[in-house]
Amino acid sequence: MVLRTDNTSFVEFVVMMGLMTAMTALAIDATLPALGEIGQALNIVNQNDNQLIISILFAGMAIGQIIYGPLSDSIGRKNTIYIGFIFYMAGCFLSIYSTDLTTMLTGRFLQGLGAAGPRIVSMALIRDRYQGREMAQVMSFIMSVFIFVPVIAPAIGEAILYLWSWEAIFVSFLFFAVVMFLWFSIRQEETLPKNKRIPFSLVHIYKGIKETCLNRTALGYTVISGIIFGAFLGYLSSAQQIFQDAYNTGNLFALYFGLFAVSIGLASFLNARLVMRYGMRKISGYALFSISIFSSLFFIFALMFNGLPPLYSFILYGFLTFFCIGLLFGNLSAMAMEPLGHIAGIGAAVVGSLSTFIAMPVGILIGRLYNGNILPLVAGFAILSVFAGFVFRHTSTADIHPVRV
Repeated sequence: MVLRTDNTSFVEFVVMMGLMTAMTALAIDATLPALGEIGQALNIVNQNDNQLIISILFAGMAIGQIIYGPLSDSIGRKNTIYIGFIFYMAGCFLSIYSTDLTTMLTGRFLQGLGAAGPRIVSMALIRDRYQGREMAQVMSFIMSVFIFVPVIAPAIGEAILYLWSWEAIFVSFLFFAVVMFLWFSIRQEETLPKNKRIPFSLVHIYKGIKETCLNRTALGYTVISGIIFGAFLGYLSSAQQIFQDAYNTGNLFALYFGLFAVSIGLASFLNARLVMRYGMRKISGYALFSISIFSSLFFIFALMFNGLPPLYSFILYGFLTFFCIGLLFGNLSAMAMEPLGHIAGIGAAVVGSLSTFIAMPVGILIGRLYNGNILPLVAGFAILSVFAGFVFRHTSTADIHPVRV
């Protein structure tokens, strides 16, 4: 159901929301090819410590989301997103001039803290305009736009490294943020009228968190999203080492990484059509089951090659698995937000923050277990998808109303 409209066309709205959401993906994926050079420049001894440049960004996002959501309910969606852009730009400046790991991680934390604004408030902004299957459809289209960035981001990072230095990658992040700031401020109207805003207070945040966490539907799909995102974060943290170190792909890293991103994009685009016919729950259930089967079978296959099966087999496994992930991401977010329309801002904050807090330790653990082969990654996907399947089965029987305790 369409709840409201404004002067921004549907296509422009989808592209704008997709690109603002993709600020995080750009800050991660364009950095991946440069992790080795950054590590050398910052005198990082343990290569696995390079993964912190990726994972610390999510720490900033997790904290930022819980703030931006209720803030957007109080001062409006646009003003809150402006604040996020400012933090993100500050983080870019700090990263550009980093000379040690601590300064770099501080800058990356600020980038995550800032990117949380456009990312999480966009969810509330979308929820202001759409609900139900229409919201899932819109989010799938947005995911299709979003996924365009991770497809090309590693290639952008490679090209910048070829022409300049790793610092120029962060300059490109800053330029992208400025362009998006101007486009959003000029073209997008405010979707939360002043008469519907709620004064910012800790009591409001507490009530919103309590209502979200006591709602079995919202909490269940949030937990599932965090579990699957944790496996995905494990991949992001170790992707550069897997492709460039274990498989020696060299400059072809961007190509292989982009293939997985294309898989997610294709699934999201297809989901926008399938969800109107089959519904979010049925599609998500089949996707979770498929990930568990693919990962379990491939883990056994990888064992036969001491953890490093032929590259083509890993690409096939990844393409199929990430296709299923593409079916999940938009649907899980929409299902978690469905009963939270009346508290969309704080609801989006809790959903995004909690799922990220769940994902972080899981993803960091998978990444830190990297030992020159893909077994930790595949095992992570297998175990986590099975666990997520049990949570999904329990959640799917839930009533849409909150469970009081």
